[in-house]
Amino acid sequence: MIEIELNDTICAISTPAGVGGIAVIRISGPQAIEITDSLWKGRSLAGAASHTVHYGSILDRSGAIIDDCVATVFRGPKSFTGDDVVELSVHGSVYVQKAAVKTLVDAGARLAERGEFTRRAFAAGKMDLAQAEGVADLIASRSRAAHDIAIRQMKGGFSERLQMLHDSLLELASLLELELDFSEEDVEFASRRKLLEQAQDLRGEITRMASSFDSGNAIKEGIPVAIVGPTNVGKSSLLNAIVGDDRAIVSDIHGTTRDLIEDTVNIGDFTFRFIDTAGIRDTSDTIEKLGIDRSRQAIGRATILLQVIDAANPQKSEYLQNITDSQHLVAVINKTDVAPSDEAKTMVCGAEAVVEVSAKTHHGIDTLRHALTEIAQTLLAGNGDIIVTNARHYQALVDALVPLQRVIDGLTSNLSGDFIAQDLREVLHHLGSITGTVTTTEILTTIFTRFCIGK
Repeated sequence: MIEIELNDTICAISTPAGVGGIAVIRISGPQAIEITDSLWKGRSLAGAASHTVHYGSILDRSGAIIDDCVATVFRGPKSFTGDDVVELSVHGSVYVQKAAVKTLVDAGARLAERGEFTRRAFAAGKMDLAQAEGVADLIASRSRAAHDIAIRQMKGGFSERLQMLHDSLLELASLLELELDFSEEDVEFASRRKLLEQAQDLRGEITRMASSFDSGNAIKEGIPVAIVGPTNVGKSSLLNAIVGDDRAIVSDIHGTTRDLIEDTVNIGDFTFRFIDTAGIRDTSDTIEKLGIDRSRQAIGRATILLQVIDAANPQKSEYLQNITDSQHLVAVINKTDVAPSDEAKTMVCGAEAVVEVSAKTHHGIDTLRHALTEIAQTLLAGNGDIIVTNARHYQALVDALVPLQRVIDGLTSNLSGDFIAQDLREVLHHLGSITGTVTTTEILTTIFTRFCIGK
């Protein structure tokens, strides 16, 4: 990404590429209104008040009409970027979009880089770095749950919590500095015990936020659900029934599924990423063995495991003995249209829910979908009001815990306050990197190049 130039004017198409009813072209910078007005036929935009909408035509440099459109004027600093901004709503013809942008560039604007509008908003102090990343997450959200988390981050909920942690750390640091300044005086500003309790509280809060990442990332990217069980129990048929499509090949031949088959579907407020695994059994087939190895890996990565049991031929699933406390197990008794479920229920062990279905007739599929959304709700409820979904934020929180533990150890062992203060400054550095209080050009470039051009 090029070095930020706050004195030039940028433009880009802000709506998705392709043909649509309307396309929005955004222009931002000191000359945004002047450049647009030079190509505008209609009421002059130069004297237009902020947050007003005007109908007119956009012209090319020869004066020919490119399109009739609507111009919305936002005057800085009360705009997204903090600069003057004009948004042209033109008809969605690809030709019209390209012609309008070319004319704006010919008139003195330049094409925006990826994420440059949001980067300018960050530079202007309209939002911090965590909020800017919330904008990107909002655009990419595929479910209501992911949308709600992104909205809270974009509105500053995560940043406010980080500011509270920052203020508490500053208080700790200031008390230690006072302790150093008056080390020869018989004055106690705060007992070591109280400072230790405060540091431990901070560690607990940062740890909780960091531990929410696994759930938050799953909600953002799609909760991974592995469909597991022996061969020929109906795993592929169950996948097809859940997603409503013949996604997987169904056959009575054992070992038909030899590789992982994935499909993503929204159920309620959540996106689920279903993984149909190869049936686990002893086999001499080299290709099938590879599929089984991948199945075991998928089981280890899944948030939810659907243990499929054949009602007509129930078998124990010994390969599920090593599931972790963070994984959720649902027993799915399949083929209840041809056999009773009584014996199959005896094979269930440690499942949070038991659902009887027929993948063939779709009986019980809605009940299974409901069970999945109930588990997904616990991922939200179990992590409080702040859920971390960004890997960069997670890494910064984990990095902050290392020097914070040294602070706690130092307070416990009566280490000199200047050493403890040094560790506190390191904690502040890591937390500041999340909101952009502490940052580098390299970090900014990496973050904003992940945005689309018009944002």
